[in-house]
Amino acid sequence: MQFMVKYSLNPENRDAVQGQFKETGGLPPAGIEMLGRWHNGPSLCGYILCETDDAVALGKWFQEWTHIMTFEAEMVLGDEQIAEVIG
Repeated sequence: MQFMVKYSLNPENRDAVQGQFKETGGLPPAGIEMLGRWHNGPSLCGYILCETDDAVALGKWFQEWTHIMTFEAEMVLGDEQIAEVIG
């Protein structure tokens, strides 16, 4: 399944987020493929498109960051998949 994830951070956590990102690269754990990631620096938010069938791995990845960021994850479908849904 593919997930579109929006992340957000508060200005007071900016330096901590940047430090952790520089240290780790923000890469997902095994079992999750990151298909793309986009950052909106001035708005302190961004988007990650990832694919996984492992909800636990997704939760663990977020857990590495939830002390300084918030996440909203939604399952998304591509054009071919939605065409199957709507027949």
